[in-house]
Amino acid sequence: MVRKTAVGLALLGALSSGLTAQVPGGSSQPRFAAGLQVGYNSGLGVELQGVVADFAQGFPFQARLGIRRTSVEPGVAIDARRIFINNNTNGIPEESGRTWNFRLDFLYPAQVLSLRRAYFFGGVRHARFTGNFNFVGGNEDFDISSRHWGFGGGLESHFGVGSRVDMVVTAGAEYFVSSTLSGHDTAYSPDGDNVNPREDYTYAEADAAIGQPKFEPVIMLGFNYHF
Repeated sequence: MVRKTAVGLALLGALSSGLTAQVPGGSSQPRFAAGLQVGYNSGLGVELQGVVADFAQGFPFQARLGIRRTSVEPGVAIDARRIFINNNTNGIPEESGRTWNFRLDFLYPAQVLSLRRAYFFGGVRHARFTGNFNFVGGNEDFDISSRHWGFGGGLESHFGVGSRVDMVVTAGAEYFVSSTLSGHDTAYSPDGDNVNPREDYTYAEADAAIGQPKFEPVIMLGFNYHF
């Protein structure tokens, strides 16, 4: 988790350092902001983000890189064990799930209701899901994981609370393409190219048992600091 966060922060730093020079042929300098948001994304999520504006002459969009970690419901423990390992039911199931969401957005000023500083946003997503199922007393402790590409968009509004600080309210949704579910020594793929499937189980049954990212609402609240 620490390593993924460090890599993400390094990417944000690289974006900022690569754009600090004055835009050729223009007088404007790039403007930067960094933010922290918390909220709901099929679970409690915390996001770090970096935003840059005016980095290309005449380009009307702002660009944003974000990294979000969300605690999610991993699925149905008994079904996950049956589909990926065996039909035993002994032990008391304990479960946890998390999704790392890496996002690149472009923001465009919007005229919505009476909001003075609103933006439409949209862009690509990459999600990394891991669900853990531990059957205490049943000698089974395993992870199910998947990796997904997707896209998302929505609307956000900024409210100034100081000369350099904005409160940011965000609402949107994200969609992720179906991907291979892997766990133990078994994998189920949307195209039917499964690895060591148990009995006659299919990808649809594995997908129904595991809480991997699909269509996700996003409601976040946080603050941006302008440098």
